[in-house]
Parts: sequence; structure tokens; C-alpha cells
Amino acid sequence: MIGNIIGKGKITLKRFLRSPVLVLLLVLIILRMVTNPSISIGEWFMDKILILPGIIIGLSFHEFAHGAVSNALGDPTPKQQGRLTVNPAAHIDPFGFICLLLAGFGWGIPVEINPGYYKKRRLGEILVSLAGVAMNFLIAIVFALIMKGLLVWQPAFVLSDLGEIVFDILSGVVSINVILMIFNLLPVPPLDGFSIVTEIFNLRRYSWYYEVYDKGFLILLALIIFNVTDFVLLPCVSFMLQWIYSVFVF
Repeated sequence: MIGNIIGKGKITLKRFLRSPVLVLLLVLIILRMVTNPSISIGEWFMDKILILPGIIIGLSFHEFAHGAVSNALGDPTPKQQGRLTVNPAAHIDPFGFICLLLAGFGWGIPVEINPGYYKKRRLGEILVSLAGVAMNFLIAIVFALIMKGLLVWQPAFVLSDLGEIVFDILSGVVSINVILMIFNLLPVPPLDGFSIVTEIFNLRRYSWYYEVYDKGFLILLALIIFNVTDFVLLPCVSFMLQWIYSVFVF
């Protein structure tokens, strides 16, 4: 997620964390944790350990991509704030990280940008918004190719106990990045998809835009709680993963 003007992304997030919506989010996390009583605590913990690298890599590179493209378009803000790095410490929001780990969705620290530096503001904002999801797609492809390399050149290792764990971690990186890519393309504020739609259709000219954007987290959370997002995410993620594995792995 990115801020459309300096400070906007963080202000929105801070307002969200101070609101009653936070309580609903915590409830959702608990519900997600207990919806599968058949899995043991040990299995649940191991599953989370295996997807940790995917979450850290996905969030860090996603936010870095936003900053890098904005910087390339002439905006010095990300560089001045130390965001032109893939160091997770610069991008991981603790609460957003926990949400992604436990509830299946989350966020990094929003990259602050100043579109006033862009020669073509609307085009620039579209490119910056696309940068994060494009990076997640690229990461998924790269790690799928690593999986392919192991299968071709180290098949015995893949069949070993350690190899199976490594393969599961690589698969987790692919899956998490595909999920992040598609989730962020949803046209709901403050996700990248909404920023893209905003610039394409110039939504800021409408009076309802700012009210909708201001309530973005609440709208998004409601869609998640009532499983509306799953109707889009599940088939899209399934299709994309099948395509990646069929083309680049098997």
C-alpha cells in the first residue's frame, strides 16, 4: 500500500489502529486460528514457520518496489526516508505482519510518496501502484524457477527430509507472493488496486472519493469478515498458482 501524498498512508493506518475496527480485526484473527480444530498446535506452528520467509520477502520487496519506482520518477521522498532498501526492518509493520501470519492478510509500512515530482502525475501514480504487485509476481516466478532447478539438478535432495522442508519454504514464498499480488489488486482502499482505478478513472473529482478512502480499512475488513474477498481471491490465486507451477516448475 502507498500513501498518495506525504504522510497520508501512515495517518490512515494510525487512525485505523486507534479505532474500534482494531477489536474486530483481533476477533477475526482468533476466528481464523480456531476454524481448523483438526490441526494440532505443532502442525499449526510449523505451518507458520514455513511461510515466514515468504511473508518477510513479499512485504519487504513489495514496499521497496513502490519506493524505487517513485524515486525513479523523480520523487526523493522514499530515499530520504530510507525506503530504498529490501531490509525488512524498513518495511515490516509489526501488526500488519502478525495479521498476515495469523489471519491471512496484512500490510507493510506504507511508502510515502510525493506525486508532485512526477512529470505525469496520474501515470506516475499508476506505475508506482503497479510496482508492488509486479514485484510480488516476479518473486513468485523466481522462486518457482529455484524449485524447478532443485527438481532437475538435485532430485535426491528434494526427497530428503531437509530438502522437503526447503521445498515447502520455497513453495510458501511462491504462494504468499501470489496472494499478496492478487489481494493488493483488489479495488478497495487503501490497496494498490484502488489507487490504480482512482487514477484511470480520475475518481478524486467525485465528492464521495475521500469519504470512501477514509473508511477504506473498515470497508476492506467488512469484505474480509463476510468472505466477500474470498470469492475473488480463492479462484484467482488457485488459477495463478496452477499456471506458475505448470509453466515454471513441473
